Amino acid sequence: MSDFGWTLVWGGALFVVVFLINYFWVLKRGLKRIQKKHSKKKKNREVVDLFGISLLVPKFKLDVNKMNLNYVFVLSSLINAFIMALVFIIIYSLPWELPFQILLGFVLLFGLIYALYELLGRHLVKKGWKKDE
Repeated sequence: MSDFGWTLVWGGALFVVVFLINYFWVLKRGLKRIQKKHSKKKKNREVVDLFGISLLVPKFKLDVNKMNLNYVFVLSSLINAFIMALVFIIIYSLPWELPFQILLGFVLLFGLIYALYELLGRHLVKKGWKKDE
């Protein structure tokens, strides 16, 4: 197998590991902690601060109480894992010097975060989870 093939294998493994850690350990654990603190009658305002959705909620005027949180958590975990794995594959496969790889990695990282979370926000608005004004 070529070097690029091994890079793809390691990138795929990184994708799976990051998704599992992000979804099950970070997101589900945080959601259980919030549900213990609050009863069902109170609103889940702390979800915005805890799960990195703080960019999406004010920008797209989303209503946290209308959202299916499991669906949003799975999508954000997939996006995070995809971003990390893709940046790893691209950086690792380029034969550049380390400072240029790091610079390209940061540019790709921030560009992909902005682009993919923009698409996620638009998708959530289309699902009808926007605040009623």
